[in-house]
Amino acid sequence: MELTFKQKAAFGIGAVGKDMVYALSASYAMYFYQDVLGLSATFVGLILMIARIFDAVNDPFMGVLVAKTRTRWGRFRPWLFTGTVLNAVVLYALFAAPNLEEAGLMVYFSIVYILWGVTYTMMDIPYWSMIPAVTKTSSDRENLSVVGRTCAGVGSALIAMLTMLLVGILGGDSERTGFRWVALIVAVLFVISEVLCCVFFKEKSQTKMETAGVKDMFSALFRNDQAMIIVLSIVLINSALYLTSNFVIYFFKYDFGGTNWKGDYTLFSTVGGAAQIIGMMVLYPLLRKKLSNTRVFALSLMMALGAYALLLCICLFGFSNVLPLLFIPDVLVFACNGMLSVLTTLFLSNTVDYGQLKTGRREESVIFSMQTFVVKAASGVAVFLTGIGLDIIGLQGNTDDTGVIAEQSAETLVGLRLMMTVLPMLVLVAVLVLFGKKFKLTDQRVKEIEQELREKEKSNG
Repeated sequence: MELTFKQKAAFGIGAVGKDMVYALSASYAMYFYQDVLGLSATFVGLILMIARIFDAVNDPFMGVLVAKTRTRWGRFRPWLFTGTVLNAVVLYALFAAPNLEEAGLMVYFSIVYILWGVTYTMMDIPYWSMIPAVTKTSSDRENLSVVGRTCAGVGSALIAMLTMLLVGILGGDSERTGFRWVALIVAVLFVISEVLCCVFFKEKSQTKMETAGVKDMFSALFRNDQAMIIVLSIVLINSALYLTSNFVIYFFKYDFGGTNWKGDYTLFSTVGGAAQIIGMMVLYPLLRKKLSNTRVFALSLMMALGAYALLLCICLFGFSNVLPLLFIPDVLVFACNGMLSVLTTLFLSNTVDYGQLKTGRREESVIFSMQTFVVKAASGVAVFLTGIGLDIIGLQGNTDDTGVIAEQSAETLVGLRLMMTVLPMLVLVAVLVLFGKKFKLTDQRVKEIEQELREKEKSNG
């Protein structure tokens, strides 16, 4: 039975809410705790990395728990609802830090951010695990992946477009107050969206899902070479994106400058967010009609590299304060990222069938627990590199509510431009090389695997 429009819409609404939460944390935690509250950028980045290491242990356990769950409401929805409510509370706490001395604030941030990662995992793994669990063919998975990733892009875009604008409106000169109100609004919308997803996205049935201990599970993952390639690609692609999003707010505040820097940053982010959605909803379907998924993936990577190269030239040749010129690489980078997001989710879904054919086990939650971990790991890697980079170039943040922007040296601004462009380029080159040499799940191979699995089911059955 095909999924209904109502179910697809519910799945999409859930993606909007959860990615609003994720984008707020991934894009603004560094800025909030370093520039607004005054902690060391390297310290903030280090804590984010430590939290990701903790998630490396927590996420696989979560995958096993989901796989073993049996309730009257299904396997996935109880975790989705519980994790959402808890994560919404922790998100607000993250951006509503009390007035503490530096040592106390360090402890507070460390504890709250780790809790944020744990509770986000509780809802994110079951959410994405539903794709291969409720679909039977690669085309169905592709359609639902596009819905999920497109709507996730909408959620991320809304955060990119509105956060700093709302911070200014709700907090005035006090960014601390503004972020607290924004976090509260996002947390409430998050809960509403996931409740709607739980109510209207019905699990077809509690299909049999093999479970394993954590040791056996890791062994199965490492045997699924294609899953590991996609996992690594997701880490690298998301690291590039989060490097850009983490640095670009500093670029607009301290390099692009001006009293209306929040408005310019909001416009830049709005254009990028819209381009990301267009990439998912328009460019990907158009290119997919003419090209295979693997070719669209490679083309998207090369276009993104070209866009970063253009941005570097604009910055180095002194045109970085001309906003219309910045829109060109802005559109290209985010449109390509939109297509890459859809494709990596689709490829990861396909590795479930590949793993079943290769090992005899169908590990939806196992595979998608890795996606949850690696996306968070990517943001952790990116923000750690951002923190080190900000301290290396000597950027001095603002820690008061006067609204006066601290001046930076010429060397600091040049370093900021290089960090914002060269680092993401190096990461994307690594993805292009890895994908070209190691990835084997072409469209034709996916169809062959589906046919082989159907034949096995018939013979067993």
